[in-house]
Amino acid sequence: MKQKKSLGRQSVAASALGTALVLVLAGCTGGGTDQPAGEAFTGTYTGPEVELSYWNGFTGGDGPFMETMVAEFNAEHENITVVSNTMQWTDFYQRLPAAVTAGEGPDVGVMHLDQLATNAARNVIVPIDDLADELGLTADDFTEEVWAASVYEDARYGIPLDVHSLAMYYNTEHFAAAGITEAPTDASSFADALDKLKAAGYETPFWMPTRWPSHLMNLSLLWQNDGEPYGDDGASFDSAAGIEALEWQRSIVDDGYSPEAVAIDSQYVAFKNGETSITWDGIWQINDLAASGLPHAVAPIPTIGDTDAVWANSHNFFLPRQSGADQNKVNASKVFIAWMSEQSAEWAGSGMIPARQSVRDAGAVDGLPQEAIAATIDTMRFLPSIPGIGGVQAETLEIAVADGTQGTTPPADALRDAADRATQLMEDNKAAFGG
Repeated sequence: MKQKKSLGRQSVAASALGTALVLVLAGCTGGGTDQPAGEAFTGTYTGPEVELSYWNGFTGGDGPFMETMVAEFNAEHENITVVSNTMQWTDFYQRLPAAVTAGEGPDVGVMHLDQLATNAARNVIVPIDDLADELGLTADDFTEEVWAASVYEDARYGIPLDVHSLAMYYNTEHFAAAGITEAPTDASSFADALDKLKAAGYETPFWMPTRWPSHLMNLSLLWQNDGEPYGDDGASFDSAAGIEALEWQRSIVDDGYSPEAVAIDSQYVAFKNGETSITWDGIWQINDLAASGLPHAVAPIPTIGDTDAVWANSHNFFLPRQSGADQNKVNASKVFIAWMSEQSAEWAGSGMIPARQSVRDAGAVDGLPQEAIAATIDTMRFLPSIPGIGGVQAETLEIAVADGTQGTTPPADALRDAADRATQLMEDNKAAFGG
């Protein structure tokens, strides 16, 4: 990604590509993990020198922080050398299944939480419960939501490094000119802020995007309305909670706070250029906005509904399936994951929030822009652990939200048609993924 904003957008786009590719490769994958038998992981590595291939998608502003951490790990471990293979997330999710099937995959990697179930279902990645047990990692050091979301069919496939959510960015000069002294926190104060901004001459103070990250806003609002987007029987984002969420998004346009048909990224560019007063986007934008010099502040998105909730995702370390893998490399990879998890305070500099509570409690985000967002970590929600859910969402909910926010289709109709399609795709995926 050229800017940190593409981290999330590419992840969603890659969901569809990665799901499709994994489906093609489904017949090529075996039923077992193909991991070597032998010495169990002991928490340290004392074997011969090994070189580990580490795949990740940190190509933006987060990349230098990851590279620094890898260099520090290498300096501290004379018998382990980690070599990063960094690529765009879209390429990452497209290449990984094919590389693993061909025996050319990495030794260790990191992927988004919402990709774990898909890759676990097709045996691209393997369980790492032993690593979590050895490190003594439990839900007690993580939020229950992010810890549980790394499990698929009673096995753990990921060790969370961070969490990253939507946040509200606002122009502090605009707020001062409008006489707004505090960030809005609920529907009433948010509407009041928009009215004051318009009265102060900021004609369209909150641009409502039709595409990215509009569907993430919609999910946040749906959860705030006590709804759920997906269940065991299929999609449920067309519930009353989902319809109310999309109607609110459209009302921002109807009430004149946003231009019509805001193209992808336009709302962010407009905010960065001082053309609009408020935007909702991911905390991966923190460093980009800091570098821009724009006078702004960061706060949690307001609770428009009845329940504090916000969409979030997480980067998780994983181990790929390897036929005839070298046990030394497997153990060395686990040492690398353990070290990165323990040192995740440094990762906070990338704008992310360390997933481990013990790291946060030690002051990892104190004084950083995301500190206020980290304080709301218990309200962060994640997509359920369902194989192929990313691709389903890209083909259904994202399109419905775009139609609803543009006003081309009434929100209820757009969501109903999309939910029917999503439920069918989820049924197809159950057969394709063997669930």
